[in-house]
Amino acid sequence: MSIKFNANEIRYIALFESMTGAMVKDCIIDEDNAKITFVVKNGDMGLAIGKGGSTVTKVQNAIDKGVEIIEHSDDPITFIKNILAPAELKSIKIVPKNGGKLVIVSTDSVNKRIAIGKGGINIERAKFLAKRQHNLNNIILK
Repeated sequence: MSIKFNANEIRYIALFESMTGAMVKDCIIDEDNAKITFVVKNGDMGLAIGKGGSTVTKVQNAIDKGVEIIEHSDDPITFIKNILAPAELKSIKIVPKNGGKLVIVSTDSVNKRIAIGKGGINIERAKFLAKRQHNLNNIILK
């Protein structure tokens, strides 16, 4: 599935890549929360963050928005773990359902709250990225 970026996303991706040296695979702009999420190529997380977070701080100052970085993985289960971090997950299962794929994530109540996020922001972002990157239809937290 190919991803089409709008002009704003392309501008932020170009800025992020030039400032960090990390390759961006996906970008989500959340204007409501003044936050941009970048999915970087597997192995580029260190480049994106920089020593002591210095690189990501420079990017945040340049764009005047919060920046979140997620490391991509070709393995859907590893990618789900990366998206929902720092929540500690007990298990992740991918099961076929109605011609699509459903992700069932098990965790305790404290980590479930972390995975969901304030107002459901984390789980909604996770569902969106899982669909775009691995064609996973839904994520259910138990």
